[in-house]
Amino acid sequence: MTNIVLKRLLESIPVLWAIVTITFFLIRLAPGGPFDREKEMPPEIQERVEAHYNMDVSLPQQYFDYFGGLIQGDLGPSFTSEYSVNERIAGSFPVSIELGFYALCVALTIGLMAGIIAALRPNSWQDYVPMSLAMIGICVPNFVLGPILLLVFGINLGWFPVSGWEEAADKVLPSLTLGAMYAAYIARLSRGGMLEVLSNDFIRTARAKGLSEFRVVTHHALRGGITPVIAFLGPAVAGLLSGSFVVETIFQIPGLGRLFVQSAFDRDYTMILGTVLLYATLILILNLVADILLTWLDPRLRDA
Repeated sequence: MTNIVLKRLLESIPVLWAIVTITFFLIRLAPGGPFDREKEMPPEIQERVEAHYNMDVSLPQQYFDYFGGLIQGDLGPSFTSEYSVNERIAGSFPVSIELGFYALCVALTIGLMAGIIAALRPNSWQDYVPMSLAMIGICVPNFVLGPILLLVFGINLGWFPVSGWEEAADKVLPSLTLGAMYAAYIARLSRGGMLEVLSNDFIRTARAKGLSEFRVVTHHALRGGITPVIAFLGPAVAGLLSGSFVVETIFQIPGLGRLFVQSAFDRDYTMILGTVLLYATLILILNLVADILLTWLDPRLRDA
């Protein structure tokens, strides 16, 4: 297991380097710049501003200077704020993590319950109804579901606030919006995994020994049945974090996703780079954790 972890960590280094390098040059090839929205500045002030942000040197020199700071953990100054990129990420990222956690709880709770019930009652209304809803959940993106929930439960019924991130009620609609699609995927994956495990001989043997259905499902079938869900969790959690771009914008949540969208509009180069690097690192870590959990649940993978 240690060798697997070390190997994956070493493989991540060139991946992160490639992501940062491609992003660095792509954002500078895009039309516009970080100071285009400002009123025209005198030449001497323009020179001082460019010198402050290290934009008065050649592009390759900017690249090597940025990597020099990156190795030391410095993501550079934000082009549109008096705070550094590190400080802005530290202030916004906990909000995105909290939103992602709530959405993951929604996805796992609804998805696993629907999938297990459907697997225990195949080809019945208890199977058709949740799987039909799951298909609808997969087909409806969060940028459509979010405004619908906001309009119905926020504006028309007035049950929940339409924006903000202070009270517990503020977090219901964003969490449902972000977690609904992943709940649908988890429901279908858990149904398929449970059906496969429930047809095995050891399940029939457990039932023949007189074990209760609850014990058969929870102690014998569930561990193998949720293996596809565990494999999906790495990309799912990464998707929850990146999907928060849309949800945070719709519900006006002060998270990192909304900050990233705003930095893209403002051409805040260092903020874009810092956010992309953070999300890429998280995705690699989450995929590694998912692989470790899969190896623990299925010993056959340890020799793969």
